[in-house]
Amino acid sequence: MPSGIQQTGIEVGRSLRDAVARELARMGDPVVAVRSSATDEDSAEASAAGQYETVLGVRGADDVCQAVATCWASARATRVGDYWTRSGDTSPQASGMSVLVRPVIEADVSGVMFTPQHADEPTRIEASWGLGLPVVGGTVAPDAYEVTPDGIVGFSAGSKQTRVDLDHEHGGVATSAVAPDRQSARTLDDATVTALADLGGWIATALGGPQDVEWAVADGTVWILQARPITAALPARKVHDSSDQAGVLSGTPGSHGTVTAAARVVRGPSDFPTVRAGDIVICPYTGPAWTPLFTVAAGVVTETGGALSHAAIVAREYGIPAVLGIDGATAHIENGDRITLDGTAGTVTVL
Repeated sequence: MPSGIQQTGIEVGRSLRDAVARELARMGDPVVAVRSSATDEDSAEASAAGQYETVLGVRGADDVCQAVATCWASARATRVGDYWTRSGDTSPQASGMSVLVRPVIEADVSGVMFTPQHADEPTRIEASWGLGLPVVGGTVAPDAYEVTPDGIVGFSAGSKQTRVDLDHEHGGVATSAVAPDRQSARTLDDATVTALADLGGWIATALGGPQDVEWAVADGTVWILQARPITAALPARKVHDSSDQAGVLSGTPGSHGTVTAAARVVRGPSDFPTVRAGDIVICPYTGPAWTPLFTVAAGVVTETGGALSHAAIVAREYGIPAVLGIDGATAHIENGDRITLDGTAGTVTVL
Protein backbone atom coordinates (compact mmCIF):
# COMPACT_ATOMS: atom_id res chain seq x y z
CA MET A 1 0.00 0.00 0.00
CA PRO A 2 1.43 3.45 -0.84
CA SER A 3 2.63 5.05 2.38
CA GLY A 4 0.86 8.35 1.65
CA ILE A 5 -2.50 6.66 2.14
CA GLN A 6 -1.71 6.09 5.83
CA GLN A 7 -0.65 9.62 6.80
CA THR A 8 -3.82 10.19 8.83
CA GLY A 9 -3.39 6.96 10.77
CA ILE A 10 -6.43 5.49 9.00
CA GLU A 11 -5.78 2.91 6.30
CA VAL A 12 -7.57 2.59 2.98
CA GLY A 13 -7.52 -1.11 2.18
CA ARG A 14 -6.05 -2.50 -1.03
CA SER A 15 -9.43 -3.68 -2.32
CA LEU A 16 -10.95 -0.22 -1.85
CA ARG A 17 -7.92 1.43 -3.45
CA ASP A 18 -8.30 -0.87 -6.49
CA ALA A 19 -12.01 -0.10 -6.69
CA VAL A 20 -11.30 3.63 -6.53
CA ALA A 21 -8.71 3.30 -9.31
CA ARG A 22 -11.16 1.40 -11.54
CA GLU A 23 -13.92 3.95 -11.02
CA LEU A 24 -11.63 6.93 -11.62
CA ALA A 25 -10.46 5.29 -14.87
CA ARG A 26 -14.08 4.77 -15.91
CA MET A 27 -14.73 8.48 -15.25
CA GLY A 28 -11.75 9.49 -17.38
CA ASP A 29 -9.37 10.31 -14.50
CA PRO A 30 -10.95 13.69 -13.64
CA VAL A 31 -9.93 16.17 -10.96
CA VAL A 32 -12.34 15.41 -8.13
CA ALA A 33 -13.81 16.66 -4.89
CA VAL A 34 -13.70 14.23 -1.98
CA ARG A 35 -16.50 15.17 0.41
CA SER A 36 -17.39 13.90 3.86
CA SER A 37 -20.96 12.78 4.41
CA ALA A 38 -21.39 11.77 8.05
CA THR A 39 -24.59 9.97 8.97
CA ASP A 40 -25.43 12.50 11.69
CA GLU A 41 -24.85 15.77 9.79
CA ASP A 42 -27.21 17.85 7.65
CA SER A 43 -30.33 17.16 9.72
CA ALA A 44 -33.09 19.66 10.46
CA GLU A 45 -31.73 20.04 14.01
CA ALA A 46 -27.96 20.19 13.40
CA SER A 47 -26.05 20.87 10.19
CA ALA A 48 -22.46 20.30 11.43
CA ALA A 49 -21.65 22.97 8.85
CA GLY A 50 -17.95 22.89 8.01
CA GLN A 51 -17.04 20.48 10.81
CA TYR A 52 -16.02 17.51 8.67
CA GLU A 53 -13.33 17.65 5.99
CA THR A 54 -13.72 18.11 2.24
CA VAL A 55 -10.69 17.90 -0.07
CA LEU A 56 -10.87 19.62 -3.46
CA GLY A 57 -8.69 19.34 -6.53
CA VAL A 58 -7.54 15.72 -6.09
CA ARG A 59 -6.43 13.47 -8.95
CA GLY A 60 -5.27 9.86 -9.11
CA ALA A 61 -6.13 6.83 -6.98
CA ASP A 62 -3.42 7.31 -4.34
CA ASP A 63 -4.25 10.96 -3.68
CA VAL A 64 -7.99 10.24 -3.70
CA CYS A 65 -7.50 7.46 -1.15
CA GLN A 66 -5.44 9.81 1.01
CA ALA A 67 -8.29 12.33 0.83
CA VAL A 68 -10.79 9.60 1.76
CA ALA A 69 -8.69 8.78 4.83
CA THR A 70 -8.59 12.49 5.71
CA CYS A 71 -12.39 12.65 5.57
CA TRP A 72 -12.72 9.54 7.73
CA ALA A 73 -10.25 10.94 10.26
CA SER A 74 -12.19 14.20 10.55
CA ALA A 75 -14.96 12.33 12.36
CA ARG A 76 -12.53 12.10 15.32
CA ALA A 77 -11.53 15.78 15.29
CA THR A 78 -11.78 17.67 18.58
CA ARG A 79 -13.96 20.35 16.98
CA VAL A 80 -16.46 17.67 15.89
CA GLY A 81 -16.72 16.36 19.44
CA ASP A 82 -17.16 19.90 20.77
CA TYR A 83 -19.87 20.62 18.20
CA TRP A 84 -21.93 17.55 19.02
CA THR A 85 -21.51 17.99 22.77
CA ARG A 86 -22.82 21.56 22.48
CA SER A 87 -25.63 20.29 20.26
CA GLY A 88 -26.68 17.78 22.93
CA ASP A 89 -25.29 14.59 21.37
CA THR A 90 -23.29 12.74 24.01
CA SER A 91 -21.92 10.08 21.64
CA PRO A 92 -20.84 11.91 18.44
CA GLN A 93 -18.04 9.45 17.68
CA ALA A 94 -20.60 6.70 17.12
CA SER A 95 -21.65 8.22 13.80
CA GLY A 96 -20.70 6.61 10.51
CA MET A 97 -18.81 8.42 7.77
CA SER A 98 -19.51 8.03 4.08
CA VAL A 99 -17.34 9.79 1.51
CA LEU A 100 -18.46 11.11 -1.87
CA VAL A 101 -16.05 11.38 -4.81
CA ARG A 102 -17.19 13.42 -7.79
CA PRO A 103 -15.69 15.66 -10.49
CA VAL A 104 -15.01 19.23 -9.43
CA ILE A 105 -17.13 21.92 -11.04
CA GLU A 106 -14.53 24.50 -12.08
CA ALA A 107 -16.76 27.43 -11.22
CA ASP A 108 -16.69 30.99 -12.46
CA VAL A 109 -18.97 32.01 -9.57
CA SER A 110 -20.09 30.02 -6.52
CA GLY A 111 -22.06 30.55 -3.37
CA VAL A 112 -24.86 29.63 -1.00
CA MET A 113 -28.63 30.06 -1.21
CA PHE A 114 -31.19 29.91 1.60
CA THR A 115 -34.73 29.30 0.44
CA PRO A 116 -37.53 31.13 2.34
CA GLN A 117 -38.42 29.79 5.77
CA HIS A 118 -41.82 31.53 5.54
CA ALA A 119 -44.02 32.35 2.57
CA ASP A 120 -43.52 36.12 2.82
CA GLU A 121 -39.71 35.95 3.04
CA PRO A 122 -37.19 36.33 0.20
CA THR A 123 -34.73 33.81 -1.16
CA ARG A 124 -31.24 34.80 0.09
CA ILE A 125 -28.14 34.27 -2.07
CA GLU A 126 -24.46 35.03 -1.40
CA ALA A 127 -21.86 34.78 -4.17
CA SER A 128 -18.19 35.31 -4.97
CA TRP A 129 -15.75 34.58 -7.79
CA GLY A 130 -14.30 31.09 -8.28
CA LEU A 131 -14.93 28.09 -6.05
CA GLY A 132 -17.27 28.42 -3.08
CA LEU A 133 -14.75 27.94 -0.26
CA PRO A 134 -14.43 31.68 0.55
CA VAL A 135 -18.22 32.05 0.81
CA VAL A 136 -18.86 29.06 3.07
CA GLY A 137 -15.64 29.74 4.99
CA GLY A 138 -16.43 33.42 5.49
CA THR A 139 -13.08 34.67 4.17
CA VAL A 140 -14.62 37.20 1.76
CA ALA A 141 -17.42 39.72 2.00
CA PRO A 142 -19.68 38.21 -0.69
CA ASP A 143 -22.24 39.81 -2.95
CA ALA A 144 -25.69 39.52 -1.35
CA TYR A 145 -28.90 39.04 -3.34
CA GLU A 146 -32.53 38.74 -2.36
CA VAL A 147 -35.44 37.58 -4.50
CA THR A 148 -38.84 38.52 -3.10
CA PRO A 149 -41.87 36.23 -3.52
CA ASP A 150 -43.06 38.44 -6.40
CA GLY A 151 -39.71 38.14 -8.19
CA ILE A 152 -38.02 41.49 -7.38
CA VAL A 153 -34.23 41.15 -7.15
CA GLY A 154 -32.29 43.14 -4.55
CA PHE A 155 -28.49 43.41 -4.53
CA SER A 156 -25.61 44.71 -2.46
CA ALA A 157 -22.01 44.40 -3.59
CA GLY A 158 -19.37 42.72 -1.49
CA SER A 159 -15.64 43.41 -1.42
CA LYS A 160 -14.48 40.19 -3.03
CA GLN A 161 -10.73 40.70 -2.67
CA THR A 162 -9.61 37.08 -3.06
CA ARG A 163 -10.79 33.97 -4.89
CA VAL A 164 -10.04 30.25 -4.75
CA ASP A 165 -9.58 28.12 -7.89
CA LEU A 166 -8.14 24.74 -8.80
CA ASP A 167 -4.35 24.64 -8.86
CA HIS A 168 -3.70 22.66 -12.02
CA GLU A 169 0.07 22.81 -11.60
CA HIS A 170 0.44 21.55 -8.04
CA GLY A 171 -2.97 19.99 -7.32
CA GLY A 172 -5.50 21.10 -4.75
CA VAL A 173 -6.63 24.72 -4.75
CA ALA A 174 -4.91 28.10 -4.74
CA THR A 175 -5.95 31.52 -3.46
CA SER A 176 -5.28 34.58 -5.62
CA ALA A 177 -6.08 38.29 -5.54
CA VAL A 178 -9.08 39.54 -7.48
CA ALA A 179 -8.37 42.39 -9.90
CA PRO A 180 -9.47 45.74 -8.42
CA ASP A 181 -12.14 46.31 -11.08
CA ARG A 182 -13.66 42.89 -10.29
CA GLN A 183 -13.78 43.23 -6.52
CA SER A 184 -16.94 45.32 -6.53
CA ALA A 185 -18.25 44.04 -9.87
CA ARG A 186 -21.50 42.12 -9.74
CA THR A 187 -21.06 38.35 -9.86
CA LEU A 188 -24.58 37.39 -11.05
CA ASP A 189 -27.09 39.06 -13.37
CA ASP A 190 -30.79 39.19 -12.54
CA ALA A 191 -31.63 36.28 -14.85
CA THR A 192 -29.18 33.94 -13.09
CA VAL A 193 -30.31 35.10 -9.65
CA THR A 194 -33.94 34.42 -10.61
CA ALA A 195 -33.01 31.01 -12.05
CA LEU A 196 -31.26 30.11 -8.80
CA ALA A 197 -34.27 31.19 -6.75
CA ASP A 198 -36.57 29.10 -8.94
CA LEU A 199 -34.30 26.09 -8.51
CA GLY A 200 -34.26 26.70 -4.77
CA GLY A 201 -38.06 26.65 -4.67
CA TRP A 202 -38.13 23.36 -6.56
CA ILE A 203 -35.50 21.83 -4.23
CA ALA A 204 -37.34 22.97 -1.09
CA THR A 205 -40.59 21.44 -2.39
CA ALA A 206 -38.88 18.18 -3.37
CA LEU A 207 -37.09 17.85 -0.01
CA GLY A 208 -40.02 18.96 2.11
CA GLY A 209 -38.77 22.14 3.74
CA PRO A 210 -36.51 25.24 3.56
CA GLN A 211 -33.06 24.41 2.27
CA ASP A 212 -29.46 25.62 2.59
CA VAL A 213 -28.12 25.09 -0.94
CA GLU A 214 -24.54 25.29 -2.23
CA TRP A 215 -24.33 26.05 -5.97
CA ALA A 216 -21.88 26.97 -8.72
CA VAL A 217 -22.02 28.57 -12.17
CA ALA A 218 -19.57 27.32 -14.81
CA ASP A 219 -19.68 28.47 -18.46
CA GLY A 220 -23.21 29.75 -17.98
CA THR A 221 -24.55 26.50 -16.49
CA VAL A 222 -25.93 26.44 -12.93
CA TRP A 223 -24.91 23.42 -10.85
CA ILE A 224 -26.44 22.39 -7.52
CA LEU A 225 -23.70 20.94 -5.30
CA GLN A 226 -25.46 20.24 -2.01
CA ALA A 227 -28.73 20.85 -0.18
CA ARG A 228 -29.56 20.41 3.49
CA PRO A 229 -32.31 21.66 5.82
CA ILE A 230 -32.03 25.15 7.33
CA THR A 231 -31.57 24.65 11.06
CA ALA A 232 -32.30 28.06 12.64
CA ALA A 233 -34.00 31.37 11.87
CA LEU A 234 -31.97 33.78 9.73
CA PRO A 235 -31.96 37.50 10.63
CA ALA A 236 -33.30 39.84 7.96
CA ARG A 237 -30.66 41.53 5.81
CA LYS A 238 -30.11 45.16 6.79
CA VAL A 239 -28.96 47.96 4.50
CA HIS A 240 -27.06 50.50 6.60
CA ASP A 241 -26.59 54.04 5.37
CA SER A 242 -25.11 57.37 6.43
CA SER A 243 -28.02 58.00 8.80
CA ASP A 244 -26.81 55.22 11.09
CA GLN A 245 -25.80 56.41 14.54
CA ALA A 246 -22.26 57.75 14.82
CA GLY A 247 -19.92 55.44 16.71
CA VAL A 248 -21.93 52.33 15.87
CA LEU A 249 -20.18 49.74 13.70
CA SER A 250 -22.51 48.12 11.16
CA GLY A 251 -22.23 44.77 9.43
CA THR A 252 -24.32 41.84 8.28
CA PRO A 253 -26.79 40.41 10.84
CA GLY A 254 -25.67 36.80 11.31
CA SER A 255 -27.43 35.39 14.36
CA HIS A 256 -30.28 36.76 16.47
CA GLY A 257 -29.79 38.19 19.95
CA THR A 258 -28.22 41.04 21.89
CA VAL A 259 -25.40 40.80 24.43
CA THR A 260 -23.20 43.27 26.31
CA ALA A 261 -19.80 41.95 27.39
CA ALA A 262 -16.04 42.40 27.14
CA ALA A 263 -14.43 42.17 23.71
CA ARG A 264 -11.63 39.72 23.02
CA VAL A 265 -9.66 40.21 19.79
CA VAL A 266 -8.64 36.86 18.30
CA ARG A 267 -6.47 37.00 15.19
CA GLY A 268 -5.65 33.31 15.00
CA PRO A 269 -5.45 30.00 16.90
CA SER A 270 -2.54 31.26 19.02
CA ASP A 271 -5.00 33.69 20.64
CA PHE A 272 -7.57 31.01 21.53
CA PRO A 273 -6.31 30.57 25.14
CA THR A 274 -7.01 34.26 25.85
CA VAL A 275 -10.77 33.86 25.39
CA ARG A 276 -12.71 33.64 28.63
CA ALA A 277 -16.26 32.44 29.10
CA GLY A 278 -18.66 35.25 28.27
CA ASP A 279 -16.29 37.24 26.02
CA ILE A 280 -17.41 38.55 22.65
CA VAL A 281 -14.89 37.28 20.08
CA ILE A 282 -13.69 39.87 17.52
CA CYS A 283 -11.83 38.22 14.65
CA PRO A 284 -10.94 38.51 10.94
CA TYR A 285 -13.03 35.41 10.12
CA THR A 286 -13.74 32.00 11.64
CA GLY A 287 -13.04 28.55 10.24
CA PRO A 288 -13.96 25.06 11.45
CA ALA A 289 -11.06 25.02 13.92
CA TRP A 290 -12.69 27.96 15.71
CA THR A 291 -15.79 25.99 16.72
CA PRO A 292 -14.56 25.38 20.32
CA LEU A 293 -14.58 29.17 20.87
CA PHE A 294 -18.30 29.21 20.09
CA THR A 295 -18.90 27.00 23.13
CA VAL A 296 -17.60 29.68 25.51
CA ALA A 297 -18.11 32.99 23.67
CA ALA A 298 -21.13 35.19 24.30
CA GLY A 299 -21.07 36.50 20.73
CA VAL A 300 -18.99 36.71 17.56
CA VAL A 301 -17.95 39.61 15.29
CA THR A 302 -16.02 39.03 12.05
CA GLU A 303 -14.42 41.34 9.50
CA THR A 304 -15.50 39.24 6.50
CA GLY A 305 -18.14 36.68 5.71
CA GLY A 306 -21.87 36.65 5.16
CA ALA A 307 -25.00 35.45 6.91
CA LEU A 308 -24.99 32.18 4.95
CA SER A 309 -21.42 31.19 5.91
CA HIS A 310 -20.66 28.16 8.08
CA ALA A 311 -19.69 30.39 11.04
CA ALA A 312 -23.04 32.16 10.98
CA ILE A 313 -24.92 28.87 10.70
CA VAL A 314 -23.15 27.42 13.74
CA ALA A 315 -23.68 30.64 15.74
CA ARG A 316 -27.41 30.43 15.04
CA GLU A 317 -27.51 26.77 16.09
CA TYR A 318 -25.68 27.62 19.31
CA GLY A 319 -27.97 30.59 19.96
CA ILE A 320 -25.20 33.19 20.24
CA PRO A 321 -25.51 36.57 18.47
CA ALA A 322 -23.19 37.26 15.55
CA VAL A 323 -22.44 40.16 13.22
CA LEU A 324 -20.31 39.58 10.14
CA GLY A 325 -18.46 41.72 7.63
CA ILE A 326 -17.47 44.68 9.84
CA ASP A 327 -14.38 45.88 7.99
CA GLY A 328 -11.57 46.77 10.40
CA ALA A 329 -13.35 45.41 13.47
CA THR A 330 -10.11 44.13 15.02
CA ALA A 331 -8.63 47.65 14.73
CA HIS A 332 -11.68 49.59 15.92
CA ILE A 333 -12.31 47.36 18.94
CA GLU A 334 -9.66 46.67 21.59
CA ASN A 335 -9.28 43.86 24.11
CA GLY A 336 -11.38 44.53 27.16
CA ASP A 337 -13.66 47.11 25.51
CA ARG A 338 -17.19 46.71 26.78
CA ILE A 339 -19.43 46.41 23.75
CA THR A 340 -23.04 45.72 22.89
CA LEU A 341 -23.50 43.28 20.03
CA ASP A 342 -26.91 43.21 18.33
CA GLY A 343 -26.96 40.23 15.98
CA THR A 344 -30.48 40.96 14.77
CA ALA A 345 -29.71 44.55 13.74
CA GLY A 346 -26.13 43.83 12.64
CA THR A 347 -24.52 46.45 14.87
CA VAL A 348 -21.74 46.69 17.46
CA THR A 349 -21.54 49.63 19.89
CA VAL A 350 -18.44 50.34 21.98
CA LEU A 351 -19.67 51.59 25.35
